[in-house]
Amino acid sequence: MAVEALDHVNIITDRLDATAEFYAALLDLERRDAPPPLTPQNATWMFDADGRAIVHINSLDCPRAYDRAVTPGELTGALHHVALRCTGYDDTLARLDARGADYQTNFIAAIGLRQIFTADPNNVLLELNFFGD
Repeated sequence: MAVEALDHVNIITDRLDATAEFYAALLDLERRDAPPPLTPQNATWMFDADGRAIVHINSLDCPRAYDRAVTPGELTGALHHVALRCTGYDDTLARLDARGADYQTNFIAAIGLRQIFTADPNNVLLELNFFGD
């Protein structure tokens, strides 16, 4: 077995539309309906430019194969953050500023990595990584 890449992140929310709008506006992800038996009322998937569904957003009442108690906006167990490799550092900062969003930046000179840390509407911490950008 070998891990090829991060497949997706799943977020359970009581703000499906606001969460989808956040990821669309900040990261240029495209909102699409999740496949059946999920419905547009209980799930939406956010696709990158290559057609990969990298963020799955589910409502609180969305059916799940593995169910566990989740409270949107609170800590999510051992999950600290979700890291995404990105491009367009300056554009991302401008989008965050336009939203009035809270964020922090970091630079790791040894590997040429600029980072932006921000939270989505559900308090999921995002680490946006920009290598050589």
